[in-house]
Order: sequence, then C-alpha cells, then structure tokens
Amino acid sequence: MREFMFITKALADETRVRILMALRGGELCVCQITELFGMAPSTVSKHLSILFQAGLVESRKTDRWVYYRLPDKQASATVQGALDWANKAIAAEVKILGDTNQLKQILKEHPSEICKRQCKK
Repeated sequence: MREFMFITKALADETRVRILMALRGGELCVCQITELFGMAPSTVSKHLSILFQAGLVESRKTDRWVYYRLPDKQASATVQGALDWANKAIAAEVKILGDTNQLKQILKEHPSEICKRQCKK
C-alpha cells in the first residue's frame, strides 16, 4: 500500500509526469531537466526527490553532475505498471510532444555547457 501511495503522489503533478516522459529517451542530467522545464534547480530537485522516493526514477552521480533515468526491468511490478500506464495514457499529448522536440535541441549541447550557463543566471 505504501508503494502505491508514493506512486500516486508522484503522478499527481504534471511536471513530474512530464519529467518521466522526458526520461523515456534515456538518462538526463539535472541541468538538462532544469533547462527543459525552465524551473529553478531546487524545484526540479524536489520533483526528482518525490519521483525517486516513489521508485519511479533511479540516479547516479558522476563528478558534480547527477543523472536520472527510468528504473530498469528489476523494478517492482507496481512501478513498471505505473510507468507503462503513464506512457500509454499521455505519450501523444501536445505538451509531451513539445517537450520531446525541445529535448532534442537540449541534447545537442553538453551538460557542462548547460550547467555553466545556468550558474550565471
């Protein structure tokens, strides 16, 4: 029951669902996610923390960058089911398609350059 409640809380926010959809293409650095949504790094980190607590994302740290990805196939059936359901339900939504196109542009730039630019703001 606890896992289910964490997942439903995580999926109850549009930004968190959009983050999950952005991660379908693979691992992203926090700075790339921040760039995609134009939010403060602290706000993005809070969203990622809730997704992590629910088991909907995994993370790794390399040097000063933290990368997030969707969980592998060893995730619980509840997590896999929630991710599959979200993907099927909204993959074709206009906002998700727009995020996908914007992310293609963001991925052309190295995360260190994005991070450097964000630190100047």
